[in-house]
Amino acid sequence: MAKVIAEKAVESSSVKMVEIKHTKVMKNASGNNVTVVDHTDVMSVDEAISNAEAQLARAEANVTELKADIVAYKAIKG
Repeated sequence: MAKVIAEKAVESSSVKMVEIKHTKVMKNASGNNVTVVDHTDVMSVDEAISNAEAQLARAEANVTELKADIVAYKAIKG
């Protein structure tokens, strides 16, 4: 699933907001691929940064775990 990230204009607020449109590709009646918005999130830019940093930390942990798995598999393979 892809994302479209843009600044969200908010009147009379000093907090910057972002709008995140989560998109997916589907086929229309003619069989052509079309991109549609699955759902939209609006949050403060600070919250968006915190969420992205948390996702990055989880992804890095998964990479570390997968590298250890590969070492174990290669040891079994010989």
